Amino acid sequence: MTLQEAHSADMLAPMDGSRILVVDDDADIRTLLSDFLKQHGFAVTAVADGAAMDHVLAAQDFDIAVLDVMMPGEDGLSILRRLSARGGLPVIMLSAIGSDIDRIVGLEMGAEDYLPKPCNPRELLARVRTVLRRHRRQVAETAEPSGRKLRFAGWHVDMTGRLLTDPDNVVVTLTDGEFRLLRAFIDHPRRVLSRDQLLDYSAGNDSESYDRAIDVQVSRLRRKLERSARTEGTDELVRTIRNEGYMFTAEVRPA
Repeated sequence: MTLQEAHSADMLAPMDGSRILVVDDDADIRTLLSDFLKQHGFAVTAVADGAAMDHVLAAQDFDIAVLDVMMPGEDGLSILRRLSARGGLPVIMLSAIGSDIDRIVGLEMGAEDYLPKPCNPRELLARVRTVLRRHRRQVAETAEPSGRKLRFAGWHVDMTGRLLTDPDNVVVTLTDGEFRLLRAFIDHPRRVLSRDQLLDYSAGNDSESYDRAIDVQVSRLRRKLERSARTEGTDELVRTIRNEGYMFTAEVRPA
């Protein structure tokens, strides 16, 4: 692929705004992975080597890179070293060799994940989603304003201290997953959030990455918040929107 072709690569606007850069010298693999990822709502730019990668990175930002190890000219590990030095861009490595040594070296150099080639596109999709969720959570936690305290329907939450108290000022214990889910709702009140969006907003390193896991977490969180709805005479705080997802119904204000 020429630099001009890379610059004019076909784009598809993703539902979640995520942009993926695929760097692989095999044209068939570039096409296969690009088409599959685009079908699942990502914007994909695919290039053949490090020079083309540098060209597109100078023109736009990406959320994640999928990088082949074995390429003519500058190899993937050398490219990974340069990307790691720049910081901020998660990388998933692909390698036809797939040895433990290559995998360990790639991870030690800063890769988020590593897959042997040929890989199942569905497995790559799952890995991409997992890495993006982990990266977004890390960014969100780093950017969390110090001392942010909020209130809703008589409840109070200290986002920094991860402390939730009910209308009687009794502390309600939440698991890490439940607190991340509550934060996702609080950050997007009175909006319908799909299961995929809730996974993106709330997933942590230990989270189960499938729809029904979110249903279970919502059910547990809802039970812990039920008292407020009964006491305040309001609708349920977490409402199920059929065939769409869930909505946090309360107004959220600074405490």
